[in-house]
Amino acid sequence: MPEISSTSGDATVHLPDAGTASADRPLPAMTRDRPFAWLLLITGVVGWLASGALVLEKLEVLKNPNHVTICDVNPWISCGQVMQTPQSSVFGFPNMFIGIVAFAVIITTAMGLLAGAKFSRWYWLGLQTGVTLGFVFVVWLWSQALYSIHILCPFCMIVWAAMIPLFVWVTVRNITHGVIALPAGPTKVLGDSGWIIVALLYVGVIASIFFAFIQVFIGTSGY
Repeated sequence: MPEISSTSGDATVHLPDAGTASADRPLPAMTRDRPFAWLLLITGVVGWLASGALVLEKLEVLKNPNHVTICDVNPWISCGQVMQTPQSSVFGFPNMFIGIVAFAVIITTAMGLLAGAKFSRWYWLGLQTGVTLGFVFVVWLWSQALYSIHILCPFCMIVWAAMIPLFVWVTVRNITHGVIALPAGPTKVLGDSGWIIVALLYVGVIASIFFAFIQVFIGTSGY
């Protein structure tokens, strides 16, 4: 596993197989422990609160099937209607319970980093696996919401918004720290492009929502 050192406040990564020009290079600012920990904390708290709100609303729906959730806006924006679909309980229980546990792990990791903890490579690989599976699951839920259910859940979209920078920066962090081995060239490009990738993903999601619900945006839905 590569060593991380700090010289004059500038963290560097030492890649054992890198060439002379890239053997000692500064880590991208966002992948250093404290900035990265704050990113984990913010996205973790946002995702956890959104999941928690969904849990509370789901419990109300279970108690009263006629309950109107706080995000039931119209036929196309409704948490309550989405909760009635099979996609909301893929594994036999409400999906939001996965978020409660998963984002709690992210928050715990962030607090550990802020407290000065150092995690082994196996931990980062485990976190990468979990975040990647979570991102794939969110992409699937996004596709179902847009092209199968045709209803948007606002709290679900908050989770989507939190997962994008979380997945991108966990991946970039693990690549630049050598947890995931890539050649020096792609590693540098990814390290310098993290926020660009995040922005492109946000634009892609917004565009897909616009075109999937274009009849609503242009006022031809009849509602």
